[in-house]
Amino acid sequence: MKLIGLSARQFGALTAAVTLLIDQTHKIWMIDVFQIANRGRVEVTPFLDLVMAWNTGVSYSLFRAESDLGRYALLAVALLATLALGVWLWRSEKWPLALGLGMIIGGALGNAYDRWAYGAVADFFYFHLGSFSWYVFNVADVAIVAGVGLLLYDSFLAKPEGSAPSV
Repeated sequence: MKLIGLSARQFGALTAAVTLLIDQTHKIWMIDVFQIANRGRVEVTPFLDLVMAWNTGVSYSLFRAESDLGRYALLAVALLATLALGVWLWRSEKWPLALGLGMIIGGALGNAYDRWAYGAVADFFYFHLGSFSWYVFNVADVAIVAGVGLLLYDSFLAKPEGSAPSV
């Protein structure tokens, strides 16, 4: 089935490219134009600040890679996972699945590019509420989390295409 003239896999690939573009454009703007590193902590709301944080690990700064070998190992794992997700996307025929995979692929490529270009992933958004503090994240991380949400939706809640509605 085609939507807006694209197959599900084409739509997912376009989503990956747009996600990567938005992520990298935001990072370039935050680092080079807004110069967040020179500004320190910028309060946006009582619960959201903009900060400059370089993450040498993966989610929640796990598996920190301080050496070049560790950095390239994390980069290789990210690229292999992205390749596997790309194969899954290529076989996809369902729109929520293709959208979710595209968001994850685009976000993963955005963070992988940072790791390759800068040696670490650039993060900016810091949520906090009272003594509760969330980790610092970026647009790519938001896309990955939203993409995983769509994969879960597709796995557990979506009806197969062409199925009859339940009574």
